Amino acid sequence: MKAITLGEFGVKLSEIDLPSPKSSQVLVKVRACGMNRSDLLETQGQSFGHLSGDTKVLGGEFAGEVVEVGSEVKGLVVGDKVMCRGGSGWAEYAVANWRRAEPMGDADISWEQAACVQGALQTMHDAIVTNGRFKSGQTALIQGASSGAGLMGLQIARAMGAKLVIGTSGNAERRARLSEFGADIALDSSDEGWVEQVLEATDGNGVDVTVDMLSGDFVNRNMQVTAVYGRVINIGRLAGMSTEFNCDLHAARRLHYIGTTGRSRSMDEHAEVRRRANEDLWDAVVRGKIASPIDKIFPLEEAATALARMNASEHFGKIVLKVQ
Repeated sequence: MKAITLGEFGVKLSEIDLPSPKSSQVLVKVRACGMNRSDLLETQGQSFGHLSGDTKVLGGEFAGEVVEVGSEVKGLVVGDKVMCRGGSGWAEYAVANWRRAEPMGDADISWEQAACVQGALQTMHDAIVTNGRFKSGQTALIQGASSGAGLMGLQIARAMGAKLVIGTSGNAERRARLSEFGADIALDSSDEGWVEQVLEATDGNGVDVTVDMLSGDFVNRNMQVTAVYGRVINIGRLAGMSTEFNCDLHAARRLHYIGTTGRSRSMDEHAEVRRRANEDLWDAVVRGKIASPIDKIFPLEEAATALARMNASEHFGKIVLKVQ
């Protein structure tokens, strides 16, 4: 089968053997694949999971039809349409643990949307609702809101009844579009005045929940704009992996500073994240109230070009690979 592999000479289209599902897995005929920042980081030396053996197959998110089920699989049968998270999805066929495969049922959703909606949906629901303990009537700040996950975060905050949703982006063109996805206020994260603007918009109190995809030098300023007893959820490090942490500010505002990633979670945890997100939000996805905006669709064979687009930050929303 055809697959996008990463090796000594970079990303390329390869011919590899068809994977065989383990007892807890389903084999899926892939129709479309979502592209995430983790896929790009994989090509730059970080590891986010891949097919066992010497051949590394990229891709952590895909959708398609079940063609084989393992002996321990529950609730899925051959022919089911599924949206999967895991590894090694950029291929004509891929395996996924059945607990990370969400059935589409009769939902009228395109393969392209199905391939990229679950990753952002689960990640941001886990950040905002589970870890952020967000409640209707509260306020939220999505730091880095023009990313695929950020745009989903704006929509989730709005769908969950936010009183005020603030999004940031350092790009003026992208910032101008944040209101389309639920932002009441869109601020320039490259302008240090955003701190005062958040405080002004919240009568000096700060927001109840801050979702931080930047970190680095934004850490202390994020704490400044989060309300006393508020929650800061660290899910990304695009502005830096480390910084000076103002422990006194953290203590003075009695903040809950929570870090989260999918890389270190057990399968039980992944399954619970999936369950909670879809219990709260799947109906909104089916109705088209929540969606991952799609930037551009590339054929699987052009994965390297698609990765270059992401690396250059030329995209707004999700990049998708279509499998013929």
